Amino acid sequence: MRRKEFAAACEILKVSRGIVLDYPDGQLYRQDLYKVVCDLTLQVREFRPQVMLTFGSEGGLTGHPDHSMASVFASLAFHWAGRDNRYPDQLKNGLTPRRAQKLYYATADFALPNRQPITLPPATVYIEISEYLEAKIAAFKAHTSQAPLFPLLEGNVRKRGQREMFHLAASMIPGPVVQETDLFAGVKEG
Repeated sequence: MRRKEFAAACEILKVSRGIVLDYPDGQLYRQDLYKVVCDLTLQVREFRPQVMLTFGSEGGLTGHPDHSMASVFASLAFHWAGRDNRYPDQLKNGLTPRRAQKLYYATADFALPNRQPITLPPATVYIEISEYLEAKIAAFKAHTSQAPLFPLLEGNVRKRGQREMFHLAASMIPGPVVQETDLFAGVKEG
């Protein structure tokens, strides 16, 4: 069911390549870290992204344990995919280490009510999304198993949803952190 919801959300958002790894929902904290990071590192090396996005280790607005673990796994894959001494058995048939240029954590300037406390990373990037707001809400609603959360999400998104916020967690681009309005600012092609 969750895979079908994900596929429906990808269609709404016009995602051309959505991949779901085979790990149990709600159980990421029980998975072998080395194996999960291996799978993600392979994805980074094959897909060769310029920028990576994930939750912060707090688990995003919900503080969900799976979101926290996704952050840990993605952050390690960001760093390890560029090293030839991490998962060297993957480096065959032309596959080479790949370093994404930037790693961002999603963040916000509010917390959800009636949840465990979280500490969100400070925003360094503000992206204007008003023209995509309805698609964002529709994509979330494609996850019908999450229907009890719809009123909470939609209310918060409509109140605060004109922009997405991110925290620059790592960058190959030297220099001080500056406020950005583009996740690809300073990123080189190729």
